[in-house]
Amino acid sequence: MSFTPQSIPSLSGRVFFITGGTAGLGAGTISLLAQHGPAHIYFSGRNARNAQSVIERVKGTNPDVPVTFIPCDLADLSSVKTAAQNLLTQTQRLDVLFANAGIMALPPGTTRDGYELQFGTNHMGHALLIKLLLPLMQQTAKNHDDADVRIIISTSVAYKQAPSREGIAFETLKTPQDGLGGLLPGGKWCRYGQSKLANMLYGRELATRYPEITSVAIHPGYIKTDLFANVSFMTALPVRIMAAGHWTPVEEGPYNQTWAGTTPKENLENGAYYEPIAKKVAPETAVARDAGLAGRLWEWTEKELAVFL
Repeated sequence: MSFTPQSIPSLSGRVFFITGGTAGLGAGTISLLAQHGPAHIYFSGRNARNAQSVIERVKGTNPDVPVTFIPCDLADLSSVKTAAQNLLTQTQRLDVLFANAGIMALPPGTTRDGYELQFGTNHMGHALLIKLLLPLMQQTAKNHDDADVRIIISTSVAYKQAPSREGIAFETLKTPQDGLGGLLPGGKWCRYGQSKLANMLYGRELATRYPEITSVAIHPGYIKTDLFANVSFMTALPVRIMAAGHWTPVEEGPYNQTWAGTTPKENLENGAYYEPIAKKVAPETAVARDAGLAGRLWEWTEKELAVFL
């Protein structure tokens, strides 16, 4: 299935929310959506100056499209809760949530709430945001005849670098997990892979538990985004080797998630995983196919998030 920005249908009346919209793929998706007349685009991030630049770019090309920035730090669940409350006071509907933001291949560390840094940001932050916005999305699906409500979660082929035996090391998730992963792929990539596996499994579980909402996970491709600016050459080397000959041009980086958020609903399978562009792919690892692990992740996450509600 082919995709071009011109193939996006009219988005009239639809409301979008994109995490990590201040730069990279998120900002690119905002630009693509704005060209097709949505009712409103909300986006989050940590950099207010970059956010203003995104808003000004959209105003310059599509002045009739409202674009609103909502500050949010996914590594701080109190910030996530405030962001969700902020959005809920501003809109009566939410058609598509892009869980786009993420961090990659960072040294050992923890979030403000004590979770391993990449898991806490990439999974826990988005999981709380989704949980808080689900009632509005369910209401949108129920109350609007034209409703086509979706959650698009950005994962990565790096899910294959998660711990091969357990997939998610639950027992140490509230530590820096500096002992996770061997020489290859290395701790940074193993921790990143664990978080991306969680993104994939969580999307599938959302589809099972909330079938009225279309939830899919997407891999954007191998793209030299700002994430690569924060890692050393040697840290990035495994990715550079795997991606040799398969790099996606930066301008096409947002295509896969934008396709998933705008293509006619019949082109999507609820709970599926898509690689660029629009290719449904079966997960390759045993842990990524493990329905029991997906259920355990859901229950573990629910229990952890209960104290933040």
